[in-house]
Amino acid sequence: MKKRIFVGGLHHESDTFNPIITGRDDIWVTRGEELLNRKGRDAASGIIATLTCAGYEVIPSLIARAVPNGVWDRAYYLELKEELLEALKGAGKIDGISLSLHGSMRVDGIGEAEQDLLQAIREIHPDLPVITSLDMHATLTRRMFHPLDGIVGYKCAPHTDTYETGIHAALMMIRALEEGFMPTSSAYRIPMLVAGEQSETSVEPMITLIKELRKMEGRAHVLACSYLLGFPWADGEENGVHAVVTTDGDQALADQLSKELAETFWAKRKEFGFYNETRMPEDALEATKASLEEGVYPVVISDSGDNPTAGSSQDVTSFLALILKDKVLSSLTPPLVYQGFYDPEVVKLAKKAGVGKTIETTLGAKFDTEKSKPIAIKAEVKAITEKWAPAFDSDLVLLDVEGIDVVVTSGHVGCYDPEMMRVLGVKPEERKVIVVKLGYLEPEIRAIAKRSMMALTTGSTDELFHRLPYKKLPRPIYPMDGDFEAELMKL
Repeated sequence: MKKRIFVGGLHHESDTFNPIITGRDDIWVTRGEELLNRKGRDAASGIIATLTCAGYEVIPSLIARAVPNGVWDRAYYLELKEELLEALKGAGKIDGISLSLHGSMRVDGIGEAEQDLLQAIREIHPDLPVITSLDMHATLTRRMFHPLDGIVGYKCAPHTDTYETGIHAALMMIRALEEGFMPTSSAYRIPMLVAGEQSETSVEPMITLIKELRKMEGRAHVLACSYLLGFPWADGEENGVHAVVTTDGDQALADQLSKELAETFWAKRKEFGFYNETRMPEDALEATKASLEEGVYPVVISDSGDNPTAGSSQDVTSFLALILKDKVLSSLTPPLVYQGFYDPEVVKLAKKAGVGKTIETTLGAKFDTEKSKPIAIKAEVKAITEKWAPAFDSDLVLLDVEGIDVVVTSGHVGCYDPEMMRVLGVKPEERKVIVVKLGYLEPEIRAIAKRSMMALTTGSTDELFHRLPYKKLPRPIYPMDGDFEAELMKL
């Protein structure tokens, strides 16, 4: 008789410094047969495909996802949680539970979502193996860790191995059921915050650290080894980096190896840093003008403090205000292009006016009213694209704002894809300066840049952590509190 595996999960990176509440309209849910038949490249698809190919019966529930943003709406989270739990209760006899979770999702009034969901799952099935894939930027907590038997996180940043991580998670479940053991895991917390822009896996020290994980996974009895780097733009009582090892039931080995991994990571703490060209905002603009004089362009600048792919509000105006004051950068031919601002009101006005018309309004700071101010604009509508599928059917408009081409979106979306400019008639390769609300550059935009730099702007994804109003973060923590002798805590 086929073994039956229940599959589901929730996936979101929640920025607690972003005032936006991620609600029903921001979240897309894949359910039941649709989930079973979907051919995606995410971890859930890897889990389902692997289990199915191995002859297991997959019992699909739901996968709910959203673009990184503020914390989730409590009522809608509870609705989805109840739906998943009811599916679990109605699944009949099952042999295991395979989940695809992010690990840094938070809910308004509840806090860490994964620990809340996992504890509820354990109340229904206290003895079944529960194995999950996690994002590399998962923030492990004790209440999240202890209901889990097996954990495997992504090993690539940018995250190009999500599907493969799903395969890994499924193979752990298959091996446990076929060989008849219960996986066991161990985790150590490292008192450190590190941003993705300091921990791409194509550079040191992450190259060496990931190699060590893979080498350790080749040892007998070891099922998975992971570094979960945490999510620095969330204020949590257990935030930090975690080293995690899952074995085939050998708890002592899991404890030994997770501690070794934690010690190795901590020993390399001073090797982390910004490895791309990184400048304060004013300095970035001066360096850009120098690059133009030398004929080196396109220059791509990341407005890193307001990066929606890491959960910021996408409406902080500080860097745009600085550029508007610059007589050189606001009068380029062709114009500097800025991608992009989340402002549904401006998009609505532009669509109503039409291409070639002028609108007078304010841009930005519609959601985050603390970190910047709206900018009064008199702008020509240059292009409109409605319901652009890659941006989750958001409407896009291109405005001429005092000599700068500004992309504005009706939805909160990532700004990493140069196609967003192209569908509005902008040829990014022909622009001298491009500004994107992003952290490290994704491959598509990196390929265009002759020079790229990250501006240390302000916003809900501020790369300078000391500027963020943490209240719950455990101290001391590196690098905010300087160097100190760390106590590596076992969860």
